Amino acid sequence: MSETNFYAASQFDISRERKENTSMPSRHYHNGYEIFYLVSGDISYFIEDKSYQVVGGALLIINENEIHKLVNSSKESFERITLLFQEEFLEDMFPYNDSFHVLSSFSNGKNFMPLNGQEQSMIEKLFDKMIAEFTKQPPGYEYYLKTLLFELLIFIYRKTSTLPAAEHNGSNPMNRKIFDIVDYLNQHYHETQTIQSISNQFYISSSYFCKMFRENTGFTFTEYLNNVRIKEARQLLTGSTLKVADISERVGFESMTHFGRIFKEITGLSPLKYRQANKPDLD
Repeated sequence: MSETNFYAASQFDISRERKENTSMPSRHYHNGYEIFYLVSGDISYFIEDKSYQVVGGALLIINENEIHKLVNSSKESFERITLLFQEEFLEDMFPYNDSFHVLSSFSNGKNFMPLNGQEQSMIEKLFDKMIAEFTKQPPGYEYYLKTLLFELLIFIYRKTSTLPAAEHNGSNPMNRKIFDIVDYLNQHYHETQTIQSISNQFYISSSYFCKMFRENTGFTFTEYLNNVRIKEARQLLTGSTLKVADISERVGFESMTHFGRIFKEITGLSPLKYRQANKPDLD
C-alpha cells in the first residue's frame, strides 16, 4: 500500500495548469473541499474506493478528508483547474437551514459530473474570473471570489441533484479499448473521424462502441470529438491571428458553416464574436 499524505488546505486556492505529470504524491487528502475540472486530455482519478476515467469537460468534486489520487497513464499532456477551499471562507454567505446546504453535494457520493458544451463554457468563464481575481487581487477581490464560488457551488448542487447515483458510481474501470480510443481522438481530432472508421480501426462493433463510449465517458462520440475540436479552436482564436476559415480546417471541420454552428452551440457565441470577447488582457 502506498503512502498517504495529508495537506492542510488554504482558505482558498485556485490554479490552472497544463502538465504531463502531477507533483502531488499519489494518495493524499485535505481538510478542505476540492473541485477538479479537466479542461483537456484524459486521466484516471481515484477517490476513496472509486475509480473514474476522466475526459476533458468533466468535473470532479472531492469532500473533506477523502483520499484521492490522479494517474496520467497516457503520459500525454492534460490541462486542469484545481480549486481548494475551506468552509470558513464562505461562512458569512451560507444560508443555513434544513432544506438547503450548498456543501451537501460533496457528501452524496456523486463525485463525477460530465458537462455538456454550454455548461463547460459557463464553468470555464467562472473559473477564469476566479483566477483573475485571485492573481490580481483588485479591491474587493475576496468578496467577489466568494460570490463566484457560491455561484459555482449552486450549479454543482443543482447538477448533482439531477444525476442518478448508480450511473456515476465509478466502480467499473473504463474498458481499456475505450480509453485507447479517447487517447487517439485527443491526438487525431483534426483528422476525419467517424464511428465506423474508429470501430474498424479498433476492431469493435459500432453499436457496442457507441454504448461503451457513452457509459465510460459521459459523452457520445460526436459530443466528445466536437468538444475537443472546439476547445482547440478557442485557443487558436485567442492565441493566434489565424483566419477563422483556417482554424475551422485545422481542427478538423470540413465546412465553415458546420464549424460555426457547433462553435455557437458549445460556447454561445460565433467564432468571431468569441475572438472579440476574449482578446488577451495586455495590462
